[in-house]
Amino acid sequence: MFWDWGYTLEIMPTLLRASLITLQATVLGFLLAASLGLVLAILRMSQSRWVSLPTGAFVEFVRSTPVLIQIFFIFFVFPEFGIVLPAMVAGVIALGLHYGAYCSEVYRAGLENIPKGQWEASVALNLSPYVTFRDIIIPQAIPPVVPALGNYLVALFKETPLLSAIAVLELMQTAKILGSQSFRYVEPITIVGLFFLVFSLIAAALIRQVEAWLNRSLRNPGGAR
Repeated sequence: MFWDWGYTLEIMPTLLRASLITLQATVLGFLLAASLGLVLAILRMSQSRWVSLPTGAFVEFVRSTPVLIQIFFIFFVFPEFGIVLPAMVAGVIALGLHYGAYCSEVYRAGLENIPKGQWEASVALNLSPYVTFRDIIIPQAIPPVVPALGNYLVALFKETPLLSAIAVLELMQTAKILGSQSFRYVEPITIVGLFFLVFSLIAAALIRQVEAWLNRSLRNPGGAR
């Protein structure tokens, strides 16, 4: 039989449990990427070349090397320096660092798009850099870059199967193990493909909702409560 519904129902609970690991890696990795990306973008815009140049070099280095190499490096090389991390933690850090570098460029584009008059007005009002970024710059810079950040969220999600290289039993690795045990790959691989498709569509819809909400809040701050 090309498709065995009995086998499909049998493996479904195992795949659902594995999907939680995939979602966990995605959410944690993206939270790290989004936070780190904003920090890197701000540091790269620093007036001090001692800050901006090393930050720029780090971002370009991370963006120019494959994420799989970074996963291997953190998991297998860090222990040589006394830093031993669980596979899941190493994988999340690697994904967060890799996509944090990409997110930093998205944030930087949004920050540089803010009119210079906004910065000058903040200086004239004697606002601290922290208050300027928190209350004036970032609220205006974030909404336009939400779609690009959402694209990286979906891309990060689709990179999670790489974590199987360091023995993280995420969704794809679990499907491969089930296939090797039963010699039936059609059902588990198809289910995994459908799961990735559904999650990507849901994520894209949520990103559009967030973008619309941010745009409404920006146009009508008093009415967004």
